[in-house]
Amino acid sequence: IRCHQQQFITCARPSLVKRMHSYNHVSMIIMQAFALCLLLSLLKLQLSVVAFTSPTKCVSRCHYQLLHLAPQQLGEFKPINLVGDEEKQIDRSTRGVWLYDFVSDTQEDNRIPYEEAWDLQKRLMEQQLSRIGKRPKDPPLYDQFVPLGVNKKEGIESNSLLGCDSIIILQHDPVYTLGTASDTSFIHDYDDNGDNESRIPIVRIERGGEVTYHGPGQLTVYPILDLRGYNQDIHWYMRALEEAILLALEKAGVAGATREEDVTGVWVSNKKIAACGVKLKRWVTMHGVAVNVDIRSLENFEGIVPCGLEGREVTCVNDAIDGKQYTLQEFAIHMKAALEEIFGITLLSAA
Repeated sequence: IRCHQQQFITCARPSLVKRMHSYNHVSMIIMQAFALCLLLSLLKLQLSVVAFTSPTKCVSRCHYQLLHLAPQQLGEFKPINLVGDEEKQIDRSTRGVWLYDFVSDTQEDNRIPYEEAWDLQKRLMEQQLSRIGKRPKDPPLYDQFVPLGVNKKEGIESNSLLGCDSIIILQHDPVYTLGTASDTSFIHDYDDNGDNESRIPIVRIERGGEVTYHGPGQLTVYPILDLRGYNQDIHWYMRALEEAILLALEKAGVAGATREEDVTGVWVSNKKIAACGVKLKRWVTMHGVAVNVDIRSLENFEGIVPCGLEGREVTCVNDAIDGKQYTLQEFAIHMKAALEEIFGITLLSAA
């Protein structure tokens, strides 16, 4: 039996080997076809670009196709007293927030260099994070809101309350800022070799969104807030910032200000009047909003595609109303009142 089995295997082996070669040849063809399909897919993916600011836009230096942008206008705004499962009473007098006001306390055209304000934001955020602690189960060292009747000198100069919620209000020297994933193609005549010294300074920061401009005549607001005391929802926070801008514009007499579907910011007559861009770390916010107030704020927007929105124009408060022309200090009054109302807080001078 063993001899017959061996003879059978020996006789069958040539045809078996032949079939194995045939199978290997077919397998190789299949693998080559699969590799070709994978290569084509990668090439197709390389020709596709995804960005994050508006439904459609075109980058002048993109050689392939129109960019299709992810919608940003997500979530909805609810008044702070309606956040959660049931309506709650908000006592603004017990929710003090430090105000670093570099606009209203001076009649001069006070401008803050961008890096200086950025450093202040980072210091305030780090103080907030130190107050909160690294482990979620640990209670914060003290409350995020400034206690009622606190002595400003004791609270600020002793550093005992620097980790409380804060808001910075200012205007900048001219600067273009880029978000973490911003495309420099939205800056006209940008030099990839870094030879941009004769231009307006360009700073890449840790917020979201595309390129924007800050400068004289524009009111910039940087809230450093712990969202645990408001609503732990970044989309709610973005909509709340927009709501504060809308309320401030209404107080100033600007008619027709609105949001637009799928993009952030505030618009008047199809022109952008205010931009929003933020960063969160462990639910603490930084960066914020910029509202164009007087005509000076529009001077350098022609050097960029603002927020990556191709073909869209910008405007300012004084272009959107008839009659009264606002100074930055005057509009800041409305902005501060709107922030207090929307976030249910009382602003306390930290100057």
